[in-house]
Amino acid sequence: MFPPSDPIEPLSWQALSALARSEPDRVNGDTNAQATLRLFGSDREAVRVTLYRDHHAWCPYCQKIWLWLEFQRIPYRIRKVTMRCYGRKEPWYLSKVPSGILPALELDGDLITESDRILLALEDAFGPFGLPLQSSAALELRQLERLLFRAWCLWLCSPGLSPRQQRQARSQFQSTASRFERALDQQEGPWLDRAEPTGVDLVFIPYVERMNASLAYYKGFQLRREHPAIDRWLKALEQLEVYRGTQSDFHTHVHDLPPQMGGCWFDDPLEDAALCQRIDRGDGLGDDEACWPSSAWAGMESVALARVLRHRDKLLRSNPLGATAFDQPLRSALTRLVHGTNCSPNSGSAAGLRHLRDRISVPRDMPLAAGRLLRQALEGTAALDGEAQPAPLPTRDRFDQTPEPFLTTP
Repeated sequence: MFPPSDPIEPLSWQALSALARSEPDRVNGDTNAQATLRLFGSDREAVRVTLYRDHHAWCPYCQKIWLWLEFQRIPYRIRKVTMRCYGRKEPWYLSKVPSGILPALELDGDLITESDRILLALEDAFGPFGLPLQSSAALELRQLERLLFRAWCLWLCSPGLSPRQQRQARSQFQSTASRFERALDQQEGPWLDRAEPTGVDLVFIPYVERMNASLAYYKGFQLRREHPAIDRWLKALEQLEVYRGTQSDFHTHVHDLPPQMGGCWFDDPLEDAALCQRIDRGDGLGDDEACWPSSAWAGMESVALARVLRHRDKLLRSNPLGATAFDQPLRSALTRLVHGTNCSPNSGSAAGLRHLRDRISVPRDMPLAAGRLLRQALEGTAALDGEAQPAPLPTRDRFDQTPEPFLTTP
């Protein structure tokens, strides 16, 4: 949080626009959630793959395929589909994939569904990414990932566990996490296969990322502190631009997981309730959340600003305060974001600012670092007006996050 200072006047939209970073090259530049085409310097004629993934860039099974294509630099198109917990599934997609399952992939005109089958088809077409996924060593690691997933689900998603059952569930999870650590420790570096990340690492990434977030929030359990080899593995991933482009933040994960998992449950008593408060405020958990290199944070205020400006009118109209009343508070928060100083919002705006704070979706809207800075600016500005809170986020669905109002293309 910024130290107390004399409030300044909020910048105009014109002045804010002059401070925003120009949009990056989505097609050939860094990994990003906004692209609909990735060429990596190739010609469009080289594209053999179309990836159907979720609008929110959140689906863990989509993330595996997304990462594989990005690490291997395979040219591909992206078509985005709404996950059911966020809103209405697109009819054009249901006509193609009646089950609505994600991800799906077209390779040379053939449609493939289910992430494991997709990865195997990509290996056949473009060669394995390190250890072949059908090799005995890879199959053993893939089975371990499923065991870790089940242990996590048992602890996180079982309602009404007694204190003894909670301890048992935690012990089972940590025992399986220790097996993952031993697999990591078999190599000299931080990876599962060799001196760089490969396909077997990508199998683990999506759910370990979600474990790290959800166990801190719902159980007060800090995975990276309890399991150092997993922490080293995550730190190594976070040095890679490709992974950072797909990484979500804790706030997004912990509030998007309940409808996906059928509910997430707090331990009673919660080991560290302060972690929940920090995540909900938008502060994040520092290095326990993400250890990005300092260079990756450079200019992220401007990135966040540019993303808000792109959707300014829609954000104003969708806020509970209404477009006119939310205009000055939003400019106040953005002024704080770029200048790092207090900028007082109009009275009665705290809940509207926190409403937006809670609906930033990472990486759909912006990278993790930009999202953290924007959440902090919104919360810091709201705090100048008081403690008023928005309506609680839903847990049975996230229809409040429907992408429909923000779509700019069919």
